Amino acid sequence: MTHWFHRNPLKATAPVSFNYYGVATGPSASKICNDLRTSRAQLLELFTDLSCNPEVMKNASDVYFSLLQGFINSPDESTKESKLRYIQNFKWTDTLQGHVPSITEDEAKEVHRSLKIAAGIFKHLKESHVPKLITPAEKGRDLEARLIDAYIIQCQAEAQEVTIARAIELKHAPGLIAALAFETANFYQKADHTLSSLEPAYSAKWRKYLHLKMCFYTAYAYCYHGQTLLAGDKCGEAIRALQEAEKLYTKAEALCKEYGESRGPGPSAKPSAHLFFRKLGSLVKSTLDKCQRENGFIYFQKIPTEAPQLELKANYGLVEPVPFEFPPLSAQWTPEALAAFDLTKRPKDDSTKPKPEDDVKPVKEPDIKPQKDTGCSVS
Repeated sequence: MTHWFHRNPLKATAPVSFNYYGVATGPSASKICNDLRTSRAQLLELFTDLSCNPEVMKNASDVYFSLLQGFINSPDESTKESKLRYIQNFKWTDTLQGHVPSITEDEAKEVHRSLKIAAGIFKHLKESHVPKLITPAEKGRDLEARLIDAYIIQCQAEAQEVTIARAIELKHAPGLIAALAFETANFYQKADHTLSSLEPAYSAKWRKYLHLKMCFYTAYAYCYHGQTLLAGDKCGEAIRALQEAEKLYTKAEALCKEYGESRGPGPSAKPSAHLFFRKLGSLVKSTLDKCQRENGFIYFQKIPTEAPQLELKANYGLVEPVPFEFPPLSAQWTPEALAAFDLTKRPKDDSTKPKPEDDVKPVKEPDIKPQKDTGCSVS
């Protein structure tokens, strides 16, 4: 699904050695430092490993963060910060400033759940950890509230896309599909609004993607709502709904081209090249033709000037972030291990602070080639 969803570049980080010579005074402290260095390196390698699955990623991140937490929270289970809270600074890049193959049901569930987990991680960071940062998040940077909110909402919207594809394949009621599509379009609109006050030079490409997805799923909502109206013998209103779907689909096509030509962070997705995208155009046309034929032979209803208002609410399939918590503190953090870190022996020339000349190299992401596009089918 790499070429269907928009992604900003992976966030890169400068190497951290965790070498605290003189500070780590005992074997237990040295082992924690060595394990931190190894587990961090292994975790970062997984971000570009195409063979990595969610379970491997979770296990690796649990190992690293269970160790790292001893540098944040006191291991004695008090509410105090760890005495090591200020010993290490981290340096990161900033993601903005600086064909869909057929997938199995299990793979679709994995994509769906992974996006919900990602939304939960962003939400947990925003609510529990960003407020505790030593250096407050700067406006327009990755940890600023507007960007985190946009990531949360986009994850929810993309997870709902999987739900919609599944509902279409299983031929669920048009009313349910229309409601899900409308809710998803609203998610994309909300994410776009969240980014509206950011500097266009950094956010324009991302916002173009959000806007095209909003138009696309609003077109889907009108298309399936038209089917519901026709089934209720409201053929005139159905025709007007399908006309609106046709207009929005044409707009989404134009936005796909604009998005592809936009400059900005991250590779460009190619939604309009997907069969799932093109299928909607064919569906809108065939359904509109059917409605017009039925109206000419049976109903003879007047076509409203205004498109029907979409007041659709999905009772099923809506996505909420999966609650996230960091793993428990590593058992290596005993009182003896903490005591083995002697901050009084920390060098005056603190080499742990990042130097201006230390560049963070971008993450080299794997070039994933589109597979043969058989449509967004979940089998």
